[in-house]
Amino acid sequence: MTTEAHLLTLQQWLSPAFPVGAFAYAHGLEAAVQDGRLPNVAALRGWLEDVLEDGAGRSDAILLTLAWKAESPEALATLDTEARALAPSAGRMKETALQGAAFAKAMRDVWGHDLSDLTYPVALGAAARAEGIAAPLTATLYLQAFAGNLVSAAIRLGVTGQTGGQRLLAGIAPLCQSIAAEAGAATLDDIGSQAYLSDIASMRHDTLHSRIFRT
Repeated sequence: MTTEAHLLTLQQWLSPAFPVGAFAYAHGLEAAVQDGRLPNVAALRGWLEDVLEDGAGRSDAILLTLAWKAESPEALATLDTEARALAPSAGRMKETALQGAAFAKAMRDVWGHDLSDLTYPVALGAAARAEGIAAPLTATLYLQAFAGNLVSAAIRLGVTGQTGGQRLLAGIAPLCQSIAAEAGAATLDDIGSQAYLSDIASMRHDTLHSRIFRT
């Protein structure tokens, strides 16, 4: 049963103030903006929906849910290896590995969980299970936070303003819910990505002349 304490914990974990450094990562969005692929809010919304439905969003929701279901540290380690193998670029690996390690450190230091340095969705799923927080809720709020971080990056890159960003996030909230619900019945065999422009943008980011974000 979800409690107010669970909601407060998830809100803290997924807050921009939580020390995983999410603000420094743009998931290839910066390269896409420089390439002229996101000239307006409509294009940004389409990009985010594709990343959530057909890219890292869906894959991360499945990994998070499977991590929640993992019965042993060995099972978590195996899943983490799969998550690392799925990273389509060096930038994406940096995102998931460094944020995951920072999240795991906070779990050890603040909550006292014996959590090793795992990729971000795997670490979050394992921590949610340890705290007794339901996987669907955790995955839903993770996806919302993921989208929110990209919207924040888009605001800083001049694609949209604060109000437009909030309107966009409100509009894609149902999508976050549906992806998280589908992840509940998924297996590793169901993971697959066809958000190719996003993957290519994450590869292109390393070659940009000037950059605001790490990825």
